[in-house]
Amino acid sequence: MDGRRSRHTDDTDVLLRIHHVIGELPTYGYRRVWALLRRQAELDGMPAINAKRVYRIMRQNALLLERKPAVPPSKRAHTGRVAVKESNQRWCSDGFEFRCDNGEKLRVTFALDCCDREALHWAVTTGGFNSETVQDVMLGAVERRFGNDLPSSPVEWLTDNGSCYRANETRQFARMLGLEPKNTAVRSPESNGIAESFVKTIKRDYISIMPKPDGLTAAKNLAEAFEHYNEWHPHSALG
Repeated sequence: MDGRRSRHTDDTDVLLRIHHVIGELPTYGYRRVWALLRRQAELDGMPAINAKRVYRIMRQNALLLERKPAVPPSKRAHTGRVAVKESNQRWCSDGFEFRCDNGEKLRVTFALDCCDREALHWAVTTGGFNSETVQDVMLGAVERRFGNDLPSSPVEWLTDNGSCYRANETRQFARMLGLEPKNTAVRSPESNGIAESFVKTIKRDYISIMPKPDGLTAAKNLAEAFEHYNEWHPHSALG
């Protein structure tokens, strides 16, 4: 058997799988494509695919993303560590907004685990960021992780200094649920880096490409985006 022809056949199969991934997620570079293919291979009981091979195939087929210029490091020094070694030690929360094709603006509030990065709960509204929405997200996150119980030890709740997070009713409700409110340093959004990174990911890999003709459709597709992120999106905590 001609080894070169055999490898070409195998490459064709891998190329089809690569096209399937980037067809759904066109902003993914070869590392993320490889991570998804690796995870799918594990689920299917198939041999793992080498990252260099994915890179070679994508390069040969002009599927690599253009390199972005390097971003100069921030002058603000930040020595705080947001990530933790175990789940349910620290959660973080933040919000973002985006416009639909009809001009409607949606605002999203979410909570993440700072270890495993799972999106624990989220809420979408056409109104502003307020305490009630944050409380809904808190409750949803606790129910997702602990069911009808409360944490046996307080879970840190890390947020910025937005009024919806600093409100007395928000902080009181947090403590009722077994959460310990913690705020980042003023004018230092990088102190909540995991949440900031999540916002960039959701906007780049999902919102930028999903249909959003109106608020109702966008909210439905955003829910699917969050579910997809939790199940498939590769990041450091998932290995």
